[in-house]
Amino acid sequence: MKINEIRELSLKELTDRKRELKEEIFNLRMQQQSGQLEKPSQLRELRREVARVETIATEKKRAGNNPGTTES
Repeated sequence: MKINEIRELSLKELTDRKRELKEEIFNLRMQQQSGQLEKPSQLRELRREVARVETIATEKKRAGNNPGTTES
């Protein structure tokens, strides 16, 4: 999912997406431990997407709490 697509999601949708990604990471880690993981790079991609989702969620929370102000 691209950053622009993530920015369009609501705070609730971001929370749901983060939960889905965490579950997928868990499943891939189980595959990795049993030696069945075909694309180890997929774990890294998912962790980065979780970070993107968390960043956008934080931005939205700050914007909701302090309307009209900017932080440096």
